[in-house]
Amino acid sequence: MKKITKIIKAIKEGKVIVYPTDTVYGLIADATNKKAVNKIFKIKKRPKDKPIPIFVKDLKQAKKLAKIDKEQENFLEKVWPGKVTVILKRKKIKVYGVEERKIALRIPKYKLLLNLIKHVNRPLTATSANISGKPATTKIKEVINQFKKKKYQPDLIIDAGNLKQSRPSIVIDLTVWPPKILRF
Repeated sequence: MKKITKIIKAIKEGKVIVYPTDTVYGLIADATNKKAVNKIFKIKKRPKDKPIPIFVKDLKQAKKLAKIDKEQENFLEKVWPGKVTVILKRKKIKVYGVEERKIALRIPKYKLLLNLIKHVNRPLTATSANISGKPATTKIKEVINQFKKKKYQPDLIIDAGNLKQSRPSIVIDLTVWPPKILRF
């Protein structure tokens, strides 16, 4: 419990954390903290025009960030929690690293991470812990090696060992009809 309290405090203070997810290791930060989100872009060397997905704890929190109609809600109830990121029309609420009109959201199916999101009670960034253009990984040593000796580094690395082999989440754009799979 002491460790989770330290992690929650770090996130609320605007720190960027390498954290295990249900897919790959991720760079986690408070999505409502502009400074923390900007640091993620620097750590990943990610172009500013490439938005960052957001983890939410439940559908209720998702509805605070995005416009979700009944049909979309029915779909989300079938795929969440899980390895599916959806792009929805964004509401005017302060989250950073996202597009002006759209937002990519996901409820992870990983107790450790869901617990963190619930305790922080804020949307969290949901981007893989790697330099842009390099492959996302489930191996902690690969994550550590990618950031070693770089100018910008995560503030805290949670080592959960090597995660079960997985790929990043599927990305589906629900702002178009028919919905379009952007990453499989």
